[in-house]
Amino acid sequence: MSGMIRHNALARMRDPKTIAMAVCLTALHACTPDAPTLDEVRAATERYRNVEVALADGYVRDPLDVCETPYSLGIFENLGVMGVHYLRLDLLGIDEDATRLDATGTHTDFLQPAVLVYEPQPDSSLVLVAISNTVSAAAWEAAGHRRPPTFGDVPFAFAPDNPGTGFPAHYDLHVWLFMENPSGMFAAYNPAASCEHHAFSMPMIMPPDAPPGMVHH
Repeated sequence: MSGMIRHNALARMRDPKTIAMAVCLTALHACTPDAPTLDEVRAATERYRNVEVALADGYVRDPLDVCETPYSLGIFENLGVMGVHYLRLDLLGIDEDATRLDATGTHTDFLQPAVLVYEPQPDSSLVLVAISNTVSAAAWEAAGHRRPPTFGDVPFAFAPDNPGTGFPAHYDLHVWLFMENPSGMFAAYNPAASCEHHAFSMPMIMPPDAPPGMVHH
């Protein structure tokens, strides 16, 4: 019996997943189980094409009610738009008055994303175009991670503390599963998307050193 136990223990030690986890723990890397495929994520989230289903699952419309563009955050480049965000407050670790960029959590699972992104339509309806997760940089580092979170081999983008907006440092990754993005599947903004039919767009946030005469596009 003792020989069988030793044999099973050795087999577990030689298992590639066991070895990989040991390496991860030793290096304190941002190691997670194998990421789902894009097809698996699409299958898990396409039900949110119906906004009512998203609401029933606990998502709420961003309290700022903006259709986000780069200019909204003081980025003076025509990169396209994001859209209107619906948030799972529990997954972001925020209260009902906060936005996704106030995230205090470390949720990275795209099978149940913390954020849904919709494009406003001429008839006031919304079309699901992307999903995303936003992670607090402070919380991520406090958990012992030395590298950014990833989706498979795609790292989340890092945004440092922004004095112009007041938003803390965070990691963020969008996945444009439901609209083709000329800038790439994981780009933050999509030049093919539009905020034209949104009733309200947040004014551009001006950084302290912005040149005079800068106007909102």
